[in-house]
Amino acid sequence: MKIVTVVGARPQFVKAAPLSKALRKHHREILVHTGQHYDPLLSEVFFEELELPKPDYHLGAGSGSHGVQTAKMLEGIEAVLLGEKPTLALVYGDTNSTLAGALAAAKLSIPIVHVEAGLRSFNRQMPEEINRIMADHLSSLLFCPTDEAVTNLKREGIERGVHKVGDIMYDAVLTYFPVAQEKSRVLERLGLSPRAYCAATIHRKENTDSPKAMEQILKALAQLDLPVVLPLHPRARHFIQQWGLEPLLHAPNLKVTEPLPYLDMLNLTGSAAVVLTDSGGLQKEAYMLKVPCLTIRGETEWVETVKHGWNRLAAADDRSILEAYASIGVPDRHPPIFGDGRSADSMCEHIETFAESL
Repeated sequence: MKIVTVVGARPQFVKAAPLSKALRKHHREILVHTGQHYDPLLSEVFFEELELPKPDYHLGAGSGSHGVQTAKMLEGIEAVLLGEKPTLALVYGDTNSTLAGALAAAKLSIPIVHVEAGLRSFNRQMPEEINRIMADHLSSLLFCPTDEAVTNLKREGIERGVHKVGDIMYDAVLTYFPVAQEKSRVLERLGLSPRAYCAATIHRKENTDSPKAMEQILKALAQLDLPVVLPLHPRARHFIQQWGLEPLLHAPNLKVTEPLPYLDMLNLTGSAAVVLTDSGGLQKEAYMLKVPCLTIRGETEWVETVKHGWNRLAAADDRSILEAYASIGVPDRHPPIFGDGRSADSMCEHIETFAESL
C-alpha cells in the first residue's frame, strides 16, 4: 500500500515519527514536507533527532497569509497526489498543511486519514479550529486521542470511521524522553536545577499579534518567583520587536533562547516546576511528563488536562496569569487520559483493515 503523508510544522514531525516508523515496516510512505515551518530550528533538526526519513517532496511554501500559504501547499500537494496515485492520504493535527492536504486529497477522491481528529476549542476565531473541522469532515478514517474527541465528532454527526487510539505524542514521549534525559545538556547550559525553574513558550496568533497581550504576558513572566526559560518562537520575536517590547526580555529572571531542538525541549519540559504556554502540544507533553501547566488562552482543546487539575487557563493579562500561577499545585491523581503509548500500532491496524475494504 502506498500512503502520502503531509507534514509541515514542528508538532507534526513529532507525531509522524512513531507512526512513520510503524507504517514503513509493511507499506510505502511518501513524505511531503510543505515547508510551513522552514527555520532549521523548527524543521531540519527535528528530522535529525527523531530519525525521520528525509521528505520525498519539499514544497517550500514558507510564510504568508493563510490564503497565500494554503494555496501554495494545495497546488504542490495536488501535483504530488496526481503523480504518486496513493491508496490513502494522511494528515496530522490542525495546521494549514493539514487543511491543504485534506482538501487536495478530497478533490481527487483519495481517502483521508486524520490523526488527532475530533479536537475542538469551540472558538472559530482560531484558524486551527477551522482547519481541524474541515479535515474531520473530509476524512474517512479519524483517529481520536481521547473520549472527548470522539464525543465532539458524534455531536457533529461523524461516527463512521472514528477510532479512539490514544495520543501519538505519548508514543513519542515514552520513546524519546529517556533519550533526552541522557543526551540533552540544556539544563547545564542554562545553569538550571530540576524543578527550580519554569519553561514558557508563546506563539499563538491571539497572543503574539496583540501588543497588549504580549506586554502583559512578558510582565507576568518577569514577576514569577522562579527563573523562566523562554525559547522564543520566530513569530513572537518578530512582534516583540515590532511592538518595541524588547526591553521586557531583559528581566533578571528571564532566560531567553532561540527555539530549542526536540530533545532539549523535552528535557526542559520534563524537568520544569511549571510550564506556561499557549501551545496545544506542550500542554499535552506537560501532562504526560507530570508537570503542572498554565495555559495562556481563554480555552483549550485538551479539557481533560484541566478537569484533572494538571492544567489551568489564564487570560493574557499579568494579574490573571499571576493568580493562576499562585494556585498551581501537583495533583494526587494522574489518569492515563492519552492512552498506553501504543497509538502507532493501533493506527496501522485500522489503516490496513480500512484499505482492505476499498
